[in-house]
Amino acid sequence: MNEPYRPRRTARSTFIEARGLRHHVRSWGDPSAPPVVMVHGWMDVSASFQFVVDCLARERHVLAPDWRGFGLTAGPAQADCYWFPDYLGDLDALLEALLPDRAVDLVGHSMGGNVATVYAGVRPARIRRLVNLEGFGMRATEASQAPDRLREWLDELRTPARMRDYASHEAVAQRLTQTNPRLPADKALWLAGHWSARNDAGRYALLGDAAHKLVNPYLYRVDEIVATWRRIEAPVLLVAASDRGDWHRFVETDEYRERLRAIPKLERATVEQAGHMLHHDQPERVASLIEEFFDA
Repeated sequence: MNEPYRPRRTARSTFIEARGLRHHVRSWGDPSAPPVVMVHGWMDVSASFQFVVDCLARERHVLAPDWRGFGLTAGPAQADCYWFPDYLGDLDALLEALLPDRAVDLVGHSMGGNVATVYAGVRPARIRRLVNLEGFGMRATEASQAPDRLREWLDELRTPARMRDYASHEAVAQRLTQTNPRLPADKALWLAGHWSARNDAGRYALLGDAAHKLVNPYLYRVDEIVATWRRIEAPVLLVAASDRGDWHRFVETDEYRERLRAIPKLERATVEQAGHMLHHDQPERVASLIEEFFDA
């Protein structure tokens, strides 16, 4: 049996009451060190940043919350759907609780990158610098798609979603490596201990509310996103992985390049030999890009 990964930096857990929910915040480093806030992606947890934190060259105070309904953060009572604006509200409340009255350095991966980039346009004075890891947004939608999308959502509400469970941590780790073959076995086993918990049946259930799996009933309105991006004042680094699936190919289209022009101070970087979970695949390179950008 493989031994799990051994972190180089020890994480601490705190809980903060905000917007009617008990939010879990993982932190690393000396609280007097320069702060960095990291927000994870969909169906992920804050522990996912452990490998990047371990690769940081100098001491920083890293704060990483679990989004609502993920990890150890509670979901709303009897939630049957999650709404994108609530992530903005949670981030705003958490920043006020953790780092009030200052502009912060922010890192977001995937969904977290999307939330962070919109937030930087809504609260431009609160963000000093932003690193967006693979948080590209979504393909453009049209109003004609709305009826079918709403019908799909109503149909899904009739049959509540369920999260699969597993016989052991090793089985959870195997699931992680199937999704990401680059993930080393020791890191997969370590992540499994934070990505799942034992349920009443003695099996290991993923720490995510199944309601997150429902289709979003609202369309992705590119014009609204672009209008928000135009108000970003902070420098932004958009980091992409070299290996992209079909879902991400739209970022190389002319339409997407035009969309990015809305961000006033944008830099781009690519991490080689990495997929969407680039902070797992190449944590040294990701940590280096974060530090170079924040220290510029």
